[in-house]
Amino acid sequence: MGHHTITEITEEKYHFNGRSKMIAIVLLVLGLVLAGIGAMQVQNHWNDAQTEEVATEHAEGAHHNETPAEHHGEAAGEHEAGTHDEHGANWMSRVWANLLMNSYYFLLFAVGALFFLAVNYVANAGWATLLKRIAEAMTSYIAVGFVILFAVIVLAKDQFYHWVTYFDQGLAPGDAGYDGILESKSWLLNSTSLYFLIPFIVIVWYGIRMKLRQNSIKEDQEGGLGYFRNSIRWSAGFIFFFAFSFSALSWLVIMSIDAHWYSTMFSVYNFAVTFVTSLSVMMMILLYLKNKGYMEMVSDEVVHDLGKFMFAFCVFWGYIFLGQWLLIWYANLPEETVYFAARLEGIYRPMFFVNIFMCFLLPFLVLMMRNAKRNPLVLLVAGLLILVGHWVDVYLMVMPGVVGDHASIGLLEIGTTLAFAGLFIYIVLNSLSKANLYAKNHPYILESANHDVGP
Repeated sequence: MGHHTITEITEEKYHFNGRSKMIAIVLLVLGLVLAGIGAMQVQNHWNDAQTEEVATEHAEGAHHNETPAEHHGEAAGEHEAGTHDEHGANWMSRVWANLLMNSYYFLLFAVGALFFLAVNYVANAGWATLLKRIAEAMTSYIAVGFVILFAVIVLAKDQFYHWVTYFDQGLAPGDAGYDGILESKSWLLNSTSLYFLIPFIVIVWYGIRMKLRQNSIKEDQEGGLGYFRNSIRWSAGFIFFFAFSFSALSWLVIMSIDAHWYSTMFSVYNFAVTFVTSLSVMMMILLYLKNKGYMEMVSDEVVHDLGKFMFAFCVFWGYIFLGQWLLIWYANLPEETVYFAARLEGIYRPMFFVNIFMCFLLPFLVLMMRNAKRNPLVLLVAGLLILVGHWVDVYLMVMPGVVGDHASIGLLEIGTTLAFAGLFIYIVLNSLSKANLYAKNHPYILESANHDVGP
């Protein structure tokens, strides 16, 4: 390809300076302010809508010659009882739903980066070794991201999960309200799973992350192949555990929002979201660092391969999306079609098609050409399309089951997302500054520095 052979890896550290810190903090603070304003707007809008509904019912009652006092008492009682709609939601449901979807979405970036590290170890892949420290920095968010996600679930589980309220009633067969479908899923949908299985899964993930990071740092300091081989063993164990644990996590946290519905492809679908968004975030961090003058050893060849992975997993997501949708459409079973029916109505209908365009069609067209995978501006646009598209994707997983027809995208949604973005950026860049940007004693580091994908 005409570039010279690199025979020595230089030390290079990223400096997380005041300006970068300020940008992350401003994003966090601005997001919190906008989210707070948005929450007040949602509350006022919700109360106004309830008041208007009460007035309409009162007018209809008068039209049908009902006793005004009786009707007023009933309507006032309904309005006073927490302004819940027929979906069981109130204005706080939308606030909690935003916290759930964003805490889950940003946690996926970090989990996907951990999978990226592990699969490269197990596959003995050399091309991505120069990207190793970026992936390691992204995994540092797992602890904070999980604490936020778990706190949201514990504090608002009744808002998200109908099955929690149902099982609290202790109904027996023959009782009014007994639900055979939920009872058949009680082996997974229970308090033990919620309070112990979810933390156990993430603690194991983070423990393996810490071991891989520790090995990586010690490898820099001491050299040798011992830490590399140890990381391969830990990575193999992680991938085996991840296959089952990620499925359980996605079922509990997201799929059980619509507890009567299920899909055998749901966990694979969530994995596709996880990996393609993680690759996109990795690409954007790499482009940021190169723009600041760092990581010049990362050639266009490595950038090209990372772009190819983004392209490939956009296609993979499209394949899984279509497979899940077509299977449910073809079978046409009411207990399955209800999930998509709710997302093809009202406010969700345009989002459903925006989701397809932004997650698959547009990135596919943008990244199709070879030169596009080497152009920083094109890769930045593709990455933004993927990240925004999959934000809509997770929005569609969460909102219909939590707030029903009362969803929209306003200051609350924008602010919450900006706050999480600021927190994620701060944690990742801070972690990135703690070690050399290159794993200088990794056995494949020179292979990555001299990587060549051919003409």
